Parts: sequence; C-alpha cells; structure tokens
Amino acid sequence: MDASALSIGTISADSHVTEPPNCFIDNIEAKYKDTAPHMITKEGGRGDVFVIPGMSTDIPYGRMAAAGRDPAWLKDADNRFDEVHRGGWDGTVRAADQDRDGVKAEIIFPTVGMVLCNHPDIDYKRACFDAYNRWILEFQAGAPNRLFCLPLTAITSVDAAIADVRKFKELGFKGVMFPGYPGTEEDYDHPSFDRLWSTLEELRMPVNFHVFAGGGEGLRSGGVTRGPAMNRWNTIIRANQDLIGMFVLSGIFERHPKLKIVGVEGDAGWAPHFIYRMDHAFEKHRYWLKPGADLKEKPSHYFNENVYLTFQDDWIAFKVAELMNPRRLLWANDFPHSDATWPDSQALLAEHTAGLDEQVKRWILHDNVAELYGLDL
Repeated sequence: MDASALSIGTISADSHVTEPPNCFIDNIEAKYKDTAPHMITKEGGRGDVFVIPGMSTDIPYGRMAAAGRDPAWLKDADNRFDEVHRGGWDGTVRAADQDRDGVKAEIIFPTVGMVLCNHPDIDYKRACFDAYNRWILEFQAGAPNRLFCLPLTAITSVDAAIADVRKFKELGFKGVMFPGYPGTEEDYDHPSFDRLWSTLEELRMPVNFHVFAGGGEGLRSGGVTRGPAMNRWNTIIRANQDLIGMFVLSGIFERHPKLKIVGVEGDAGWAPHFIYRMDHAFEKHRYWLKPGADLKEKPSHYFNENVYLTFQDDWIAFKVAELMNPRRLLWANDFPHSDATWPDSQALLAEHTAGLDEQVKRWILHDNVAELYGLDL
C-alpha cells in the first residue's frame, strides 16, 4: 500500500459478495427450492437479474457489481453474470482484488441478502438467510485470514435470534447483520430484546445495520419520495440515523454499555451535527419530548461509545473526525458495488487523509475495525 496513506495496509469495513445463481437454490431447505431467489436473463435483453419471489424489484447484477466502471455505464448495465467481478462470488480469487486496491482484509456483507431483509414473509426470509449463511462459509474459506463474512438472522423471535447468534459465534463469525426491522411485533427498543442485547455483550458480537437492509422496499421500487428519482439516494442514510437514535434515546446502551452497533454504508460526515441535535433535544425538550429512558448521560456519550459508522469516499468524515470519537470510524471500499472506491482507494485515501494525524489515520483505516471484530491478522 502507498505509504502516504498507511504503510500497514487498510481493512475494508464494508465490502460485499454478489451471490452466484445457485447460492440459494443449492442451500435452501427443500420446501423452498422452487421459490428460492434465482437468476434469470431479462426478456429482450442480455443482462442477468436476480429475482426474489414476493418482492417487486429485481436485482440487476451488472449494476450491482460495477466497481471500477465509468458511472455512465450504469445507465444500462446489461451484463451477464459471467461478465461481472469473479471475486464477488469466488473466494479463491478475491485476494487478488484486495491486493489491487491495497486492502489486506474485508468485513463482507450480502447483496441479494440485503434486499431480502425487506421481504414481507418472515419464514421465507429466515429460510433464505439460512441458505446464505451456509454459502458464505464456503466463500470465505477461499481466503480465511482475509475474508470475514457476516451472517444474517431474520429475528423471528428473541429466543430464535439468541440461538442464531450463539450458533454464529460457534461457527467463528466475527459479528452479525440484523435487518433494519425485526420480524417481531415489537421493535428493537422493546424491553423484551434486552436478553438479546445481553447475549451479544457476552459474546462480543457487534450488530451491523446496513442502510439497504432497513428502509423498507419502497426506496428500491419507486416508493414515496418527493422530487426526482435521485432524491431517493439522499434518504438512504435515514435507515441508519433512525436506528441509532432509537438505540441511544431508548436507553439500550445505558442498560447494555458493552453492546456495539455499526451503521454500515451510511457515511459519517453528518454525525457531529446529528450528535448535537440529540444533545440539544435532550437538554431543551426532555421534559415534554421524553426519551424512552431516564438517561444518566447526554446522548452524545452513548453515540461516541457504542456506535460505529462505515464510509467510503466521504472525505468530510476525515475532516470532522475529531468532532466525534475517531475510534468509532471505519473506512470501507464497498467492492464490488457501484459505489466502490476500488481499484483507486489508495490514491483517494492519500488525498482525503492529507494532513490527518497519523494515529487517527491508522485508527480509521485499520485499527478500529480490527479491534471491533477481533481480527487477528
């Protein structure tokens, strides 16, 4: 890696697989074989898309796996599966992609699995997640000291989620990804979830919330958003912000001080102002706009202790790192998605971190993610 960025090498805190056509069909329980997510070639076109029965939006693989492409190419993105980055689905060649970008290891999230987080059928979602979790064990075996995939749980109940995270820990996973909304009548701030948070503290398993797994299907299907289609892009980070606010203000972190959550791919440059707004509301309005708990500390305390944020080319995050807790910032390259900084991450980081304190730089590009997930590299 370019010494001007970080000589020890960077770790991406948010990269992805692009699930192969047989990922779900080969690994799902028998009753769902005929309705498992699957890949088809678009009618009248040459591009391949993933189809998820029960959801209105197909997933165009050319557009999803467009790292390194000219942005103008995304207009059509009619690519076949065998034309996209092989490292998105073949773990044995993924290290070569990392080497090209100066990355030594990755925390890896799904692609189809993210969209499945918004599926209305909780039992179908659970079956698909179980299939995905079986497949990623094979994928990360291709480079076990560099690929760290996170499993999915549908949160069908608190007891089921506890059983899942204990199983994930036994299998060697370093964390877990939750859907933005649990599959229960109660939301995450309900006291019934305290047993789950205690288990995650005990196991030292960070909980990851990806922005595309928490805002409902509407953001991907022309849902209710004012203005042109591009305006939907600006609403995506709300998935993380709303979850973080709920966890902080409801007192979850006060009751569970060792619980760690990660807001994934929602950027971080906004965080200092968001922290200020929570503190402002707490100081000025807590007597009538009551938080969900009698907090002993200001909201900023819990945000700075318990919340991590990943970002790619959000250069503002580096500029305002000292206005929050820089030990909670995690850089990512988002390979192989279209937002990826791959294969130019090192040149970009050299520019974005110019003048940044060397210790802070090392925290954000390497140490924070290694410490959070317990990576022994």
